[in-house]
Amino acid sequence: MPFMPRTFALAGPGRAGSSLALALVGAGWRATGVTGRTPDAASTRAAVARLGCRPVPAAELGRRAALVVIATPDAAIPGVAAAIAPGLEPGALVVHCSGARGLDALAPIAAARPDVEVGALHPLQTFAAPDPSRLRGAWAAVAGPPAVADLAIALGLVPFVVPDVRRAAYHAAAVVASNHVVALIGQVERIAESVGVPVEAFWPLVRTTLANIEAYGPRGALTGPVARGDVETVAAHLGALEPSERDAYRALALAALALTGRDDPALTRLLQHAPGEVVA
Repeated sequence: MPFMPRTFALAGPGRAGSSLALALVGAGWRATGVTGRTPDAASTRAAVARLGCRPVPAAELGRRAALVVIATPDAAIPGVAAAIAPGLEPGALVVHCSGARGLDALAPIAAARPDVEVGALHPLQTFAAPDPSRLRGAWAAVAGPPAVADLAIALGLVPFVVPDVRRAAYHAAAVVASNHVVALIGQVERIAESVGVPVEAFWPLVRTTLANIEAYGPRGALTGPVARGDVETVAAHLGALEPSERDAYRALALAALALTGRDDPALTRLLQHAPGEVVA
């Protein structure tokens, strides 16, 4: 073998890429190099310090690496793949970490280097900071040869396969589950602050709601005025909210109504009225 086994290189030393890299180190892998936006970028310097390797240009990233992880923004993946392809070791495995892109994102490698394997490994997890412990027990959407699923398992992930044509829809679900929940809690914080209630007061409610969803499913966990068909209370909410907060409330209340499976013309009329307006 022309390169050391259990060696890896990282392109894209952001929060997700660094978390994955640190998990690899914890599993006994050794980092050989990091490619970031620039060698002196803060994220590159931090990753190099954490991993004990050096920054390298993309053309050299694959040297002596059995595994190359591409954790860049989606639009950058093909360009990075083209840049690293000539320097990859024969028999190496290259994986990207995008949830929305399939193996087509690594087409430049597949075309130029048939002696190299390509795959995708998207940890279904969020990283507010580099934290390899977040990987253990999380699920991961994988594609490519069996070695990709094996890698996921070695890092404590639960692998599952999503066909390339469905990865964008899968990733949309992931965005709703994480990013949109954050945006929703941002609305909770704004409304709570407007009436002098600390957002911390809502954390037990949020945690119990998530636990109920896990235990009973979304429909079984749904409570509140929409679930009861309480049109007067929903109208009172809309009247009390700032106009800028009403559209999000309406959209989510309509989603809650759809979840009930109930036909409620009065509630539907109230919620489908012109955005920002309140129906008496």
